[in-house]
Amino acid sequence: MTQHHLFSRSPVLTGNNPQAKRQELLHYFLDTFDRYESLFDCLASEEAYFKKPISLRHPLIFYLGHTATFFVNKLLLVHLIDQRINPRFESMFAVGVDEMSWDDLNDAHYDWPSVNEVKAYRQQVRTLVSQLIQEAPLTLPINWQNPWWAIIMGIEHERIHLETSSVLIRQHELSYVKNHPAWQPCLQTGAAPNNQLVAIEQGQVNLGKSKDNDFYGWDNEYGHHQANIAPFEASRYLVSNQEFLAFVEAQGYQQTEYWTEEGWAWRNFSAAMHPTFWRKKDNTWLLRLMTQEVPMCWDWPVEVNYHEAAAFCQWLSQQQGKTIRLPTEDEWQHLYQRSSLQHPQTQQACNANLHLDHYASACPVNQFAHGELFDVVGNVWQWTETPTYPFEGFDVH
Repeated sequence: MTQHHLFSRSPVLTGNNPQAKRQELLHYFLDTFDRYESLFDCLASEEAYFKKPISLRHPLIFYLGHTATFFVNKLLLVHLIDQRINPRFESMFAVGVDEMSWDDLNDAHYDWPSVNEVKAYRQQVRTLVSQLIQEAPLTLPINWQNPWWAIIMGIEHERIHLETSSVLIRQHELSYVKNHPAWQPCLQTGAAPNNQLVAIEQGQVNLGKSKDNDFYGWDNEYGHHQANIAPFEASRYLVSNQEFLAFVEAQGYQQTEYWTEEGWAWRNFSAAMHPTFWRKKDNTWLLRLMTQEVPMCWDWPVEVNYHEAAAFCQWLSQQQGKTIRLPTEDEWQHLYQRSSLQHPQTQQACNANLHLDHYASACPVNQFAHGELFDVVGNVWQWTETPTYPFEGFDVH
């Protein structure tokens, strides 16, 4: 499905026309706020808001309220407002879950409000932020020192939760979800293409934002890092469900030799025998999408965690008699830089499965070419071998 209305892009935060920037930011805020609410229209009943999709997360009612509360709490910190809308909500909905031992997941500790109460609260926040964007003093550029940074942060934070909440809905029982016209999956599938390695020349990469960058960024994006990249080979396509099936059928999930110690501990804890969204019924593989199950889309990219991806690489290395691994972050950046991908413009759909321009799901791995490779960005999040680390010059913000 191609969207008739393109989802608004991250705005440039510089310029010399504050009034025009207000209108651009108001559209960006409302487009994001309303799109996030439409995601919850995929829930089939009131009960669906109060049942946990997985044990390590709050019920979805929390996430409906959380992104609105985030605005209020940040606006208070930068003194764009001086009083709360609902102190109870702004405490209850403030802190999410990061799968840490100190997270409070005891349902007895939460007296969740009704769906209508949270929707009414969101409407109050919508009105408040809209009014601020139209009336609060604004000087450009909007940078770390500008109190308007908190408004942009709130919008970008809600966009993060578009992804994370959509995954929780995908993990919900099918009886709790329903199809929605704004969240239509790809309908195209066929035989998976034969994957092959493509030679990548040496190069140099530069990572990290400067503080005068025109676009919003989270603090971990700032600083600088440079690296020289030796020649390597990269697969033409993302690993498809068809490719990954061979690992599953070789009983890769039951053989410790392919897994790291941490990965095997996860495998035992989860009792996983195949990717999370695969289902097997009557000896036939199905794929769980956000609101439905469909026959397996073999030419779509497999959706796995880091442990599964690394184990697959170990297995494939053994099968082919050569070292195959995930790329490093520097190597991935080299692939991105050489692909000549541009920051997407509002007027046209992106040449990638990004920004909800095309589908509310993955799509075939051979649909979007970026040079001789496909899906250098988009379709799924991609794993690298590089843990998160601060660039040189990193500052907490």
